[in-house]
Amino acid sequence: MAAQAPYGYFVTGSAGDVGGTTKPGYALIGGAKDVDAFYRWMIERAGGGDMVVIRASGGDGYNDYLYQLGGLHSVTTLVIASEKAARDAFVIEKIRHAEALFIAGGDQWKYVNLWNRSPTGEAIADALKRGIPVGGTSAGLAILGQYIFTAEQDTVTSAQALRNPFDTHVTIGTNFLHIPALRNTITDTHFRARDRMGRSLVFLARMLHDYGLKESRGIAIDERTAALTETNGNLQVAGYGHAYFLRARKRAERCEPGRPLTMKNIEVYRAGAGDWFDMTHWRGSGGVAYQLSVEDGTIRSGQASGDIY
Repeated sequence: MAAQAPYGYFVTGSAGDVGGTTKPGYALIGGAKDVDAFYRWMIERAGGGDMVVIRASGGDGYNDYLYQLGGLHSVTTLVIASEKAARDAFVIEKIRHAEALFIAGGDQWKYVNLWNRSPTGEAIADALKRGIPVGGTSAGLAILGQYIFTAEQDTVTSAQALRNPFDTHVTIGTNFLHIPALRNTITDTHFRARDRMGRSLVFLARMLHDYGLKESRGIAIDERTAALTETNGNLQVAGYGHAYFLRARKRAERCEPGRPLTMKNIEVYRAGAGDWFDMTHWRGSGGVAYQLSVEDGTIRSGQASGDIY
């Protein structure tokens, strides 16, 4: 009897490799219910080729959905849920021959722990270098920035993080993927629905504190919303919510274990559907710019309404 494969494998359409002329780009998707336009944007850039979905749990839920949108030769899902699977030659070959790569939601710690510094991680990096469209939703978006909230100790709420920026649940890693447009950047998802502004501000403070950066950046995206991004860092927001572009250019006045955060003058740019943002020059068009500060763990907004979002 043949040994069972260490990975899950599901294919819709033709299993053969067709190739195609691709156009690079990054679909940064905030999570929750899928929106057709985000995936059509990736499909248009896949050149009629094969889209590969990777995940560490679940099954083939994306296959029929993506294939019925049209324009793809096939959709393949690989469930890469172990170190053995992350080293498997079949898995690596499928990723290396993809014309589009999509990282599904789930648990980003599994992605970081199992895929980073593995042949799977190398194949994802190769996909980026080859210039194919790459997207991620929820946990799949969480791993695309240069800096990552790893969720190694499970998730963290804004209240926990603001109360103690060194709470054991605040775990920030780096050196997984290298997308130039997302340099010095951390991402966050399900943003307003789960009230994650506070924790994202703490992430910025910790990046400055832990890594000695001159500035730290965050891209935080609402559910059913995406930032559809070119390789030069220009992007357009699509969907039903907002994308928030956060920048801290000065270290926190207080970022210490066991004490609430105090940090001033964090820049925010809120962009909705149809608005543009230029990550190279960190400026937008069509959205709203304002500032936030944190005083003893409480967020203060520069907006006239006092709203932090």
